[in-house]
Amino acid sequence: MATEIKIAENESLDNALKRFKRECARSGVLAEVRKREHYESPSVKRKKKSEAARKRKYK
Repeated sequence: MATEIKIAENESLDNALKRFKRECARSGVLAEVRKREHYESPSVKRKKKSEAARKRKYK
């Protein structure tokens, strides 16, 4: 799941970095890193999923 960009010869570093950040956000890399930062037991995952469903239902 490596994100790559090709840098043109006349492209500035700032523009390349901006494109890279945009690609990372689009591919969901940062969200995945935050999700896996700490271990979450299966029971906690189920509880969060249930809470999210409840919030969506009553919204």
